[in-house]
Amino acid sequence: MKLAHTMIRVKDLDATLEFYTGFLGLNETRRKPIGDEATLVFLEDDAGAYQIELTVNHGKSDYELGDQFGHLAFFTDDLEKVVTDVEARGWWYRRSKPTVSANYIFLKDPNGYDIEILQGRPD
Repeated sequence: MKLAHTMIRVKDLDATLEFYTGFLGLNETRRKPIGDEATLVFLEDDAGAYQIELTVNHGKSDYELGDQFGHLAFFTDDLEKVVTDVEARGWWYRRSKPTVSANYIFLKDPNGYDIEILQGRPD
């Protein structure tokens, strides 16, 4: 069994796409309209290892984040470069105290979802 994708509902598709494609570097692979009700936008990394489905429900622009959802996590080879980029954009972030096993930041996407950016990949 392989994970297909993670779906999140979004308030502002343009701002969300800028975050996930422009900042995180994901690629839009397809859009799927669901009648007049919704549009699904699929994003994936360069290797095609994972997908995120952005769901835009037409006529609905606000959601309450459920407490059952934690966060999305992404790896980077250069956390300092990411921090510089986040600061240049004026975004809030919280940084962990770097340890032998962890070095990461948390920030929020345009919809309020927590995003974790981790230095490196686990062995």
